[in-house]
Amino acid sequence: MDRSITRVVIVGGGTAGWLAACLIAARADPGATAPLQVTLIESPDIPAIGVGEGTWPTMRRTLERIGIAEADLLRDCDASFKQGSRFEGWSTGAPDDVYFHPFSPPLDGDPGALVRAWEAAGGRFADAVSPQPRICGLDLAPRQRPMPDYAGALNYAYHLDAGKLAAMLARHGVERLGIAHVRDTVVSVEMDGDDIASVRTREHGDVAGDLFLDCTGHAALLIGGRYGVGVIDRGNVLFNDRALAVQVPVAPDSPIASQTNATAHKAGWIWDIGLPGRRGVGCVYSSAHIGDDEAEAVLRAYLGGADVTPRKLSFRSGHRARFWERNCLAVGLSAGFLEPLEASAIVLIELSVEALLENFPATAASMPIHAERFNALFRYRWDRIVEFLKLHYILSQRDEPYWRDHRDAASIPERLNQMLTLWRHQPPSRWDFPMTDEVFPAASYHYVLYGMGFAPPPAGALRREAPVALGPVEQRARTLASSLPTNRAYLDALMAARAAGLEATNGSPS
Repeated sequence: MDRSITRVVIVGGGTAGWLAACLIAARADPGATAPLQVTLIESPDIPAIGVGEGTWPTMRRTLERIGIAEADLLRDCDASFKQGSRFEGWSTGAPDDVYFHPFSPPLDGDPGALVRAWEAAGGRFADAVSPQPRICGLDLAPRQRPMPDYAGALNYAYHLDAGKLAAMLARHGVERLGIAHVRDTVVSVEMDGDDIASVRTREHGDVAGDLFLDCTGHAALLIGGRYGVGVIDRGNVLFNDRALAVQVPVAPDSPIASQTNATAHKAGWIWDIGLPGRRGVGCVYSSAHIGDDEAEAVLRAYLGGADVTPRKLSFRSGHRARFWERNCLAVGLSAGFLEPLEASAIVLIELSVEALLENFPATAASMPIHAERFNALFRYRWDRIVEFLKLHYILSQRDEPYWRDHRDAASIPERLNQMLTLWRHQPPSRWDFPMTDEVFPAASYHYVLYGMGFAPPPAGALRREAPVALGPVEQRARTLASSLPTNRAYLDALMAARAAGLEATNGSPS
């Protein structure tokens, strides 16, 4: 008899495990004939690995679905607003080598006409087609406090403490969503034929399930350890494999940046993320091009000679050959990891769980069909992310060995090479990215291509493009600049209201 899928067991906590558990539990129908049961097993012996401090705008929808108030997120996770990424030194390394990848898309209109209007106006592409770079340059928030939760004048995400996010999700999931939380260590995986029947824990015995989510991080206890699904190494495309990370205290009245700052160096780049109480700074590099000591010297120089003791992280860019095997789905680091450029780690968790929920297997018999579709979709998504990250490197004109090696044709994915050939004659468009929900849309490619000096295509001979006026961008930038608070003012006011008891916990701001 075909069994129904009613017991979801998530092995592993952290951001991946608790985001998955909360999203599934929040979507479950308690009035169903056989209600869905969600159990999360988290080892007390293994510390959670933070997957990053940067999110995408998708996080707003995710938290709203889970039922967490935005004010609670900002307060409990030491969070601030993120409106995009600012890149320094990636193209030539000159002092004026700066471009912006904002979250808000350019003006509506034909891509070719938009490029034409920018060429006529001059200046930096993102500045001409979006008001967001100017707002970020002023350290302004994307919203005013009276606005409803998760609404803004501009598209935005968050910078946050990933460890605190996992802790907040755990409290909310157990107390409000009915997630069963088992704090124990998994010692073995018990099988029923080719499927996982249960995981055996040290103190609580067997925990049975119908669908298992592997959120055990790099250990990949189920997808790798039990099923032996291998990792496809993408290090031949993305060379970085080390990072040195530090936390830098900031003054209570210091400005809070509205974007992730990514500064290139001779063999990698440095991230700089502003939170209310600190900055998270890290030097990402390729160990084949620079040694650990020299990388640490690069980091110290960036911090003005500060005496810091960075945490060393080793990683490899790669992903599973398959993400869903039998009744096991890998989510988070167990599915794979790519270098932290453009902060894809947390959004891949969100996208994975969303795809699962939108096509949830009703029975065991349907699971292979769902698994095949999921694997095809996410191989496509990982490939597109790899290509987009590689784009940042191959457009560079820097002459150090690291950057020259990135431009070597042997390291560039074939599809990306094909796209670059097309984009010399036409700007990126929806035809280049046919999926309904692309991870990076054509607009993101516009920002990187033209931000890094890629030559705009000549005017097309096939049709006359309707002109695009850029005046509204300038007007909107002035309006927003005069009406939005700074990030520091917004967050200080929020904390003051909390202290006075004026904001409702786990509810909308009053």
